[in-house]
Amino acid sequence: MNSSQPTESPLRPSLLKRDPALIPALAVLWISLALFVLYPLGRLLLVTFTTEGQFTFGNLASVLDNWYDRQAFRNSLFLAAAVALSGTFLGYIYAFVVTRIPMPSWLKWSMSAVTTLPLISPPFTSSIALTLSLGPNGILLKLLGIENFNFYGFWGTWMSETLTFFPVAFLTLAAILAAIDPNLEDAGLSLGASPRRVFRTVTLPLSIPGIANALLLLFASSLADFATPLVLAGHSFPVLPTQAYLQITGLYDLKGGASLSFLLLLPAMTVYLMQRFWVGKKSYVTVGGKTGSRSSFKSTGLLLEGFALAVCFFITAFILYLYSIILLGALVKVWGVDNTLTLENFRYVFTHGRKAITDTLTIAAVATPLGGLLAVVIGTVVQRKKFFSVKAMEFTSLLNYALPGTVVGIAYIIAFNEKPILLTGTMTILVAAYIFRYSAAGIRSVIASLHQIDPSIEEASASLGAGTARTFFRVTVPLVVPSVLLGMRYLFIHCMTAISATIFLVSVRWSLLTTRILECMTELQFAQACAFSIVLILLVFCATAVLTGLTRYAARRISGEGGRS
Repeated sequence: MNSSQPTESPLRPSLLKRDPALIPALAVLWISLALFVLYPLGRLLLVTFTTEGQFTFGNLASVLDNWYDRQAFRNSLFLAAAVALSGTFLGYIYAFVVTRIPMPSWLKWSMSAVTTLPLISPPFTSSIALTLSLGPNGILLKLLGIENFNFYGFWGTWMSETLTFFPVAFLTLAAILAAIDPNLEDAGLSLGASPRRVFRTVTLPLSIPGIANALLLLFASSLADFATPLVLAGHSFPVLPTQAYLQITGLYDLKGGASLSFLLLLPAMTVYLMQRFWVGKKSYVTVGGKTGSRSSFKSTGLLLEGFALAVCFFITAFILYLYSIILLGALVKVWGVDNTLTLENFRYVFTHGRKAITDTLTIAAVATPLGGLLAVVIGTVVQRKKFFSVKAMEFTSLLNYALPGTVVGIAYIIAFNEKPILLTGTMTILVAAYIFRYSAAGIRSVIASLHQIDPSIEEASASLGAGTARTFFRVTVPLVVPSVLLGMRYLFIHCMTAISATIFLVSVRWSLLTTRILECMTELQFAQACAFSIVLILLVFCATAVLTGLTRYAARRISGEGGRS
């Protein structure tokens, strides 16, 4: 008797009989991903490497032959590296203070809350405050008696981006430092090592995966940032995102803009692949299944703790100062000229800017639930189903998030600006850009949650006769609701505050708050820009507070039902 069994295909008939909804789900997902992820990227590459239907490197060569564009490429890499280093340094210090130094819980909460302000603000909010402080007629320059100080260029852009993106490093590193077993540090102290030596030889090496991840995240964030360099970099410090934008909007050179965005795509994809396949495969396990009781963290030395506290208190105070400047700037008539208090700027926002407010909220309200649905479907299919293209689907679903927003925006303009798929000027293209770029956080969160949920729960539902769709909506979705809401919160924030991709997609039919703020900045209407920023921050804060409350409520319900069962 031949014991060998015939090889079954990944989508074998028996599986399809048990899971008839899989094929339609895969078809819908792949069509959506092909249309809004692969097709625009393919059109971008086609425009970059073809001229009159012929393959050519001429478009790319013309960009590389331009010394100003080459300088923009070098500046982008240099700025991204500088922001990654400084932002990760600040993020590590903040994470160290919050997880290692004993202090009142309210103080830790306050410091963590301040770091979230840049995350729920438009990406150029700090640019506005820094301009009002250190730019022409800046309040700090007047107080210090400094004249002829040029804030624009590298230093202003670097400072603004560091303050904007270091909270990302803080959130990443706080989780890593909190997970390190204190017993490992205690062992070093018991062997006679000084607190500084234990930090240098134990704590810091075990933080390497978090540090590497934070460096890559901040490098990619700076590389993709469009608004801050547009406001602060100026002509003396060109970078690729702004050059690509000016190439298209100023010179109407679509091929040149596509070629510049391709140059931007190369380092962005390199960073994404390093983060996914290099950092993700490193193992620095410190907590195993068999451990003793965890002790509390010991002091790492007065000098180190004092330095960390001083840095954190200074940065916290400076962030609060910057947002106070934004509030004050919204309440004066003309910053630096007529500082009379007035509410006229807010009247301007709610009259001339009413359309931007309603359009932004409408688009966010449509994109957020659709993005949450996409996240839970892709996350469930990728994590729970076995089919031949599962890895390809996961990679494709996260691809737009890995690409700089400028690249995505230009790709969408090229792909959807003509028939057969004409979407420019519609709400559809804006919603699609948000969903397929910022649902990545929800997809990852759902996948992580399903890793922790025993598949036997869903199998029990199927064994009782429930179909795939019923099991999905009655069993799977309720279990991952906190993760879905977390992803929806992230998506909503970016629907309200992102600009790098959507700056290419807005039209007279649809206006966004971020583009109105940018218009006010370029027209030197700082008071109106501050008022728009305050309104936007309050809207985002209220909405995220509601979503955070729903997330915690759902988590408590799930844990309570799990305890009763």
